[in-house]
Amino acid sequence: MTIFQLLLFIATITVAILFFKQLFSGDLPANRVDIEPNRDDQDVVKETNFDNQIISGMPRESRVHQLIAMANEAIEKQDFVEADKALSSALILEKENIELLLQHGFILISLKRLEDAKETYLEILSLNEHEDIAHASLGNIYHKLDENELSLHHHRKSIEIDSQYAPHYFNYANTLYDLSQKEQALAYYKKAYELDASLEEAMRMIKELS
Repeated sequence: MTIFQLLLFIATITVAILFFKQLFSGDLPANRVDIEPNRDDQDVVKETNFDNQIISGMPRESRVHQLIAMANEAIEKQDFVEADKALSSALILEKENIELLLQHGFILISLKRLEDAKETYLEILSLNEHEDIAHASLGNIYHKLDENELSLHHHRKSIEIDSQYAPHYFNYANTLYDLSQKEQALAYYKKAYELDASLEEAMRMIKELS
């Protein structure tokens, strides 16, 4: 494993931990969420100018390593604004790096920038239409944007691509529950719990709906 791969792996694990904390914090998908204004690449470059000055003399790969390390540190502190700056700069250098795009999508959701996050996940699917995490994330985003047919479509796609990943069933169940399709939601909560008995929130919902 290269240093670059190791840094990406650490970032992915960190994001996954934060994702599950958020998932079971009670902050379940809502139909309507305020969307913050977009920022273009020029704004990102301005905001990260100091960091870019520090690393501008490094070789390209080393600059990406440094930016990923900065993003990891910011994510651990839950400083999503700084993580956004670092990942945005890294993506200027590695614009088709799916792992970076996945992490950036999570950060954008955390910052309530749902339209930006949506575009990021759609970009991922243009690079790899079988990326199940992108489909699952789009399912959650479209639900928050009240585009529920698209939400259900992407949740189903995530399950179709990886039928052994419990959170896909759990997220789909949450959306069905919010749409008052509680019988179907119960079936998917049960499937999520069957695949991963550590999902206590799934069991809580099973008890509520049974």
